[in-house]
Amino acid sequence: MRVNSIMTKNPITVTAGTEIFKAAKILLENRINGVPVVDDAGRLVGILCQSDIIAQQKKLPVPSLFSFLDGYISLGSAKSMEKEVRKIAATAVVDAMTPNPVTVAPDSNIETVAALMVDQNLHTLPVVENGVLVGVVGKEDILRTLLPADRTP
Repeated sequence: MRVNSIMTKNPITVTAGTEIFKAAKILLENRINGVPVVDDAGRLVGILCQSDIIAQQKKLPVPSLFSFLDGYISLGSAKSMEKEVRKIAATAVVDAMTPNPVTVAPDSNIETVAALMVDQNLHTLPVVENGVLVGVVGKEDILRTLLPADRTP
């Protein structure tokens, strides 16, 4: 079985400029875990998941420092710290989204996609063809393939 037979075509999307509270409302109202972020041409630029928005409720991590020869050396990465600050302070999707997300092609094998989801702890995967978003596939879609045809909701 291939992804194109189970994916959601014409998925709900947001743009990088969408306000965070609007994106959160879209996720909640549609009962979805993630939403692809696209540009005006429909090209995928990122993905926004519930966990990206929930990150705003985190406290800012304080980097560990130690003193050496009257200087301070950070044990944390400045780039990592900057990323955390940006997510916590996000007002637009571009600040909270994961850029360049893992994607699959419409002709990808479902077993391969299932392994990818489990191995990388992913819930929603954008389906991309020639750089353009054509659908999404989620864990629920994979689960439905396990049900007999007469019991599929």
